[in-house]
Amino acid sequence: MAAPGPVSPEAPFDPSKAPVIEGFSPTVYTNPEGFKEKFIRKTRENPMVPIGCLGTAAALTYGLYCFHRGQSHRSQLMMRTRIAAQGFTVVAILLGLAASTMKSRS
Repeated sequence: MAAPGPVSPEAPFDPSKAPVIEGFSPTVYTNPEGFKEKFIRKTRENPMVPIGCLGTAAALTYGLYCFHRGQSHRSQLMMRTRIAAQGFTVVAILLGLAASTMKSRS
């Protein structure tokens, strides 16, 4: 077993700072973005996901409203519409993920 070499004194580890790794950048964006900027960027990258989410929320809200008013047939129709909107949203997420994967490979 080899004897350890001399240890050079290093600065102590500071947990309040992120470690510096040569050649690694934790984000591809140079300036940190807030919630609003990130939401706008993600919406522009894949606009179908927010549309699907809004459709799901609208169908759920209207379906619950119809259920409360006693319109069971329309409420049932809105719950089925909600399922379709959820499916649309999941497909939009998967297609957006596939598109971004193909884009990063190019």
